[in-house]
Amino acid sequence: MIAPAPEFHRTRCVRYRYRYSECRRCLDACAHEAITLADDGLALDAASCANCALCTTACRTAALAPANLPRVDLLKQAIKTPRISMACTPSGASADAAVPCLGALDAAMLAYLGKRGIEVELRGAHHCQACEHGARGAEMLAANAVARDALEDACAGETWAALIVTENAEAAPAQDFRAGRRQLFRRLLGKGVDETVKAINPPPLELPVADKAIRPGPWLVPEMRELLQIVCRRAEQEPCNLPPQAALPVATMRLARGCTNCEACIRACPTGALQVRETDDDWRFLFFADRCVGCGLCSEVCQPRVLQPAEMVDATPGAEPVALNILAKQRCQRCDRFFVSAEPAVTCTVCADDEIAFGRIFG
Repeated sequence: MIAPAPEFHRTRCVRYRYRYSECRRCLDACAHEAITLADDGLALDAASCANCALCTTACRTAALAPANLPRVDLLKQAIKTPRISMACTPSGASADAAVPCLGALDAAMLAYLGKRGIEVELRGAHHCQACEHGARGAEMLAANAVARDALEDACAGETWAALIVTENAEAAPAQDFRAGRRQLFRRLLGKGVDETVKAINPPPLELPVADKAIRPGPWLVPEMRELLQIVCRRAEQEPCNLPPQAALPVATMRLARGCTNCEACIRACPTGALQVRETDDDWRFLFFADRCVGCGLCSEVCQPRVLQPAEMVDATPGAEPVALNILAKQRCQRCDRFFVSAEPAVTCTVCADDEIAFGRIFG
């Protein structure tokens, strides 16, 4: 029985949330030309889709949900045993569990199993060069494995079970698992694996943020991000810091000088990682690291380009929200309403604009 194509949840898609978004992670992951991008999301051609589930793993906001990769069921099966083997279905390799493509096994899941002491063996990588979606699958498998290793390094002092990637079921796994994986990826990809796993995002377009360019929607924290909360939780509340990883839905945002307090990033954020909280005295622009999936949408929306990801990611769970900006409330002497601005002002921007328009019209 052929599995149905992934289900598309439009309001979770960053291209829906912001019309000018340049996100194309799903398109880059698809090897079958089944995805067409639009300014309100995407269109999925079920006839062209090979159900490899790579697009669903590449998506940071869970806008695409696979029908043939039940991650929760896989985790329930895995935690019942100290060792589990998984094989990609196209390879025909036998294993405890079958998945549509090894590249669809996200780094958060692999890290979660490793932290729980469950050894994972991935079988069928020998088939990547012959598979119709093997090149993309091999790239994502490499990125996910390297990101999983980065998480293990960030949790130094903990004992994790090994991740083993074998070219076929009969091959003896290498003793140096990480070195063996990198050599395997180099053979599969035919290029430097280090270039494949870099987190590179194209610069955003310089476009105006019109009122209708942002479409607000309900917040959602994807399963992969919730798994990372468990993976990155350490004894004695030790920090979990690591370099940005292309395959990890996590980021730490920083705000430079020049913020206009327009709140466009807050309205666009699909997970609620950016919020405004007000007190009687001030306006606070807060960043909730536990909710951030590193989709980059806030950086695209920010027209002054002052909201950008940090060079290191703090993935420590349970941290208090970071105040990116705190502004004292001021009361407009003309309309008597509260407003905030980076500098002391007598009137709010609305009243100031009215005065400028009045002067231009009547002199």
